[in-house]
Amino acid sequence: MLPDIEGACPFVEDSFSRFLSQSNMYGLCQAGEQELLAATLKGKVVCFRYQDLQQKIRPVAKEVQFTYIPVDAEIVSIDAFNKSHPSRGLVVGITFIKEGDKATPFLNIYCDYEPGSEFNLESIAQSCLNLELKYTPFQLYHTEVQCKDGCSETVFLLSGNDQCIHLYKENASLHQFEEQPVERLFPELQYLPSNVLWLDMLSIPGGRRLSAFGCQNGCVGLSLVKQEAPEVLQSWRLQQDSPISTVLLFPLYTHQTSNNTEEQAGGYNLLVTSTIEMAVVYRDVEECGMSKPCCLAESDQCDAVLCALVIDLDFDGQKEVLLGTYGQELLCYKFQQPMTGVAGDFQLLWRRSFKSPLLSVIYLDLTGDGLKELAVLTLKGLHILQHSLCSTAELVLQRLSSRAAALTAPTRGSTPPPTEQREQEEELKQGQEQEETREEQSVSTT
Repeated sequence: MLPDIEGACPFVEDSFSRFLSQSNMYGLCQAGEQELLAATLKGKVVCFRYQDLQQKIRPVAKEVQFTYIPVDAEIVSIDAFNKSHPSRGLVVGITFIKEGDKATPFLNIYCDYEPGSEFNLESIAQSCLNLELKYTPFQLYHTEVQCKDGCSETVFLLSGNDQCIHLYKENASLHQFEEQPVERLFPELQYLPSNVLWLDMLSIPGGRRLSAFGCQNGCVGLSLVKQEAPEVLQSWRLQQDSPISTVLLFPLYTHQTSNNTEEQAGGYNLLVTSTIEMAVVYRDVEECGMSKPCCLAESDQCDAVLCALVIDLDFDGQKEVLLGTYGQELLCYKFQQPMTGVAGDFQLLWRRSFKSPLLSVIYLDLTGDGLKELAVLTLKGLHILQHSLCSTAELVLQRLSSRAAALTAPTRGSTPPPTEQREQEEELKQGQEQEETREEQSVSTT
């Protein structure tokens, strides 16, 4: 049994949208800055956003009619991304299986090339490239790659039951996406040992990337890759005893730079969750591969872990690990290191119970106020959790007070402000004059 620490959860539920049919672990994605797309198994796609209605910000869930998805289709996965600069536009990918005498899988890619409509979801939903697949699709994932001209481009990667990862890249001259050999851009994704259930990638300094995948047979793969003329610099494999549900690459620490961007600090880590075993974080994988495991205690006590997220929830610069389970629990772990030089571990910080299994979690700013919300997809619908405004406001005031004190406190050896300096000089001069007067009086008396 997990300890009863639910009261420590810093979130409060703002809204819940019930779906007519259930989704799955590949059924939620972010579309643009402030929108979510949730796909249900019965072929429906719901767009969730907050809108200004009657002078109040209210949640709105609206079905989007994506073309070329039959009424009897079962949606498997969905993903979306904004095109890399200098291109413009939102791209949405949806995989589904068309029911019938013979179940047929498809990948639909939606993108509108008309100027002014590149980000209009209603218009994008009508502009479809329909691709029939020869395999059953699983996770649809997007990532950015470096091109030969120095620019970057975002591509789709789709795993399937054919034990392969398939690459779909835009042909700008034809205004459509095409399948290309995955080894051209991702040599680390060749010769896979089993069907890949989850894939993750992270660009790191030095023109390199880390790639990780988790397989149906319990195999975990990790590679360090040089991105220019892609070359695998080093790779590692590990075998677990149950299917891998998620893999996530992350730095443990981040801090804000002067231009308001996040800068990663410290080594890179790999979170691995499975359907039976405890979740594990492999520390400093760039240097040590998967030789430094750190188990997340009691993460196997709430049935299978189906989703995970690594984010800084308490704004202290150190990221926390969130696990969503089939046992209807959201678990939060934080790395604790008692002292320098002593190996730390991840400890359960808090948990929150739901009324149905958790399938997916995303952290984004839905309301546009600068404070992100936590979107939790369950079998019954979509929960939106917000940070407690009181505790967040207190933290902001503390940070502002500390900042103001740091700015006003004089540093050792610093020059005082001009006004203060003049006052000090006048006081010194007056003191000298008084001392001279006392000396004169003393001489005359003598």
